[in-house]
Amino acid sequence: MDARPADDGQPVAVLEELLAARGEHLLRTAVLLAGSRADGEDLLQAGLERLLRRWRTISGDPEGYLRRTLYHLAADGWRRNGAWRARLRLLGRSEAVPDDTPAVDQRDQIIRLLSALPPRQRTAVVLRYWEDLSEAEAARAMGCSVGTVKAACSRGLARLRELSDASGDLDRDSDPQPTGRTT
Repeated sequence: MDARPADDGQPVAVLEELLAARGEHLLRTAVLLAGSRADGEDLLQAGLERLLRRWRTISGDPEGYLRRTLYHLAADGWRRNGAWRARLRLLGRSEAVPDDTPAVDQRDQIIRLLSALPPRQRTAVVLRYWEDLSEAEAARAMGCSVGTVKAACSRGLARLRELSDASGDLDRDSDPQPTGRTT
């Protein structure tokens, strides 16, 4: 996917090739950013729509543009949800009670733990350790410096450890292992 999309002129063919090669991986990333499979599918669909709308102006790798779009759309959703929750508190409604079902599988637990992180930490952890991007690639996708990615990953991993120790639902042996240096 190093060809410039505007030169190719066939956005549907290039997009089909991208989705055939990386579609499942992109969907998993969207699910982790959004917090659920349904929201992840919606997030990926919205990202693909933006990619097609802006096809002629994209220079470089369309996958990189799509990843950055996914992050921005997810961040917009987090801001929207935060504003909505604040309005609900003003109306006197109680917060939703999390499900305490003990039979939650590990993937659901990881997504739940990730959703407890602040957006920037969640994105940094997902890009670095789920997507296996380098610090520089994650920084480009997030639109920040490498140092910001390092700090967000370090704090995010520490917070995930705290949350998983507090919940006691994850076995220590099955924790996600980072591929890079975390200290």
